[in-house]
Amino acid sequence: MLHTVNKSPFGNNTLETCIRFAAPGDPILLIEDGVYAVQAANRFASLIETILKTNPLFALQPDLTARGISMIASGVTTVDYEGFVELVEQHRVNSWL
Repeated sequence: MLHTVNKSPFGNNTLETCIRFAAPGDPILLIEDGVYAVQAANRFASLIETILKTNPLFALQPDLTARGISMIASGVTTVDYEGFVELVEQHRVNSWL
């Protein structure tokens, strides 16, 4: 199952809730304000490291660019809109709004 998170972790606990329910191996895609979680060296760095031990983690590149985020945590894969569509085509989707 693909889990999408669109809320900033700085103002919401949606990402933490998502990882409690994500099965090992389930991809997690951060979109919209959710991409703030993967900004390099922020207070969520250890959470991102924990997620990456069991789940692939993706961030939508256009949303990173729109928010001026150029440095992201190691191990996070960026995807464009085409990559987003490919992930959706490959998995059932659970949106954490």
